[in-house]
Amino acid sequence: MAIRHFLQFKDFSRQDFEHLFRRTHWIKDRFKRYERYWPLEDRTLVMIFEKQSTRTRLSFEAGMHQLGGAAIFLSTRDSQLGRGEPVEDAAEVISRMCDIVMIRSFEQDIVERFAAHSRVPVINGLTNEYHPCQILADIYTFIEHRGDVAGRTVAWIGDSNNVCNTWLQAAEVFDFNVHVSTPPGYEVEPERAGLYGTDHYEEFADPHDAVRGADLVTTDVWTSMGFEAENEERRRDFEHWQVDPEMMKLAGPDALFMHCLPAHRGEEVASEVIDGSQSVVWDEAENRLHTQKALMEYLLLGRVEEKP
Repeated sequence: MAIRHFLQFKDFSRQDFEHLFRRTHWIKDRFKRYERYWPLEDRTLVMIFEKQSTRTRLSFEAGMHQLGGAAIFLSTRDSQLGRGEPVEDAAEVISRMCDIVMIRSFEQDIVERFAAHSRVPVINGLTNEYHPCQILADIYTFIEHRGDVAGRTVAWIGDSNNVCNTWLQAAEVFDFNVHVSTPPGYEVEPERAGLYGTDHYEEFADPHDAVRGADLVTTDVWTSMGFEAENEERRRDFEHWQVDPEMMKLAGPDALFMHCLPAHRGEEVASEVIDGSQSVVWDEAENRLHTQKALMEYLLLGRVEEKP
């Protein structure tokens, strides 16, 4: 089977994702019924972290164990990658000792270079540019609660960061629309986002206009990891981009709220929203576990069409 990687959301087709969502539903159902499913017994996942994490590490490590495999944590601080070993050399060695690799790093270039020299599938666990595993879980969560995402409107409020970029790629794959509202100076950069065109998103100066009639409202922290030096400046710039109850009232009557977490309550989102009836952030967080299990199954075993 040819090696496939998951480095950007657009690496997979809509048909690939639909298969993953079917498998996610089945795998999650087995998990909820405490039924063992070990398709990856004797397989090993190596997780390489340059950026710290809670949800990414826990969901991949627990997920691999739940599929019968083993997970090994490597930090760049305590490995040769943090001491100047070329990414290409590390990829040659690490990929000979495991079956699949997940990397959470600053630069997209690092995961691309690693994948180019890897003998096994590589998953982007997050970079400055993209966060494909997060949007995989987000779209699955929307489908669980509201059905097909095609033709829907997603309102992104805040920084045009890696999560925003990935929502924009997903809109092209699934044919939905993204309304983006950012403060001046933080607008979408289409080339950085890896977009084919601008048919699936629209930018709004006023976040209230972006949210109006939306099916999903989503946001992220104002200051992403690696940009802490800009924290005070960003707090001033993003002051009017908080998702609060008044903003949510402008969205569609059945609109959901999502946040990739961790959230800074009182900054990008009000507590009343994240704890409110429209919020599905806890389902969204849990679904990182289940969608990533389906992803690892797919990358290692191909399409598992029949229920085992």
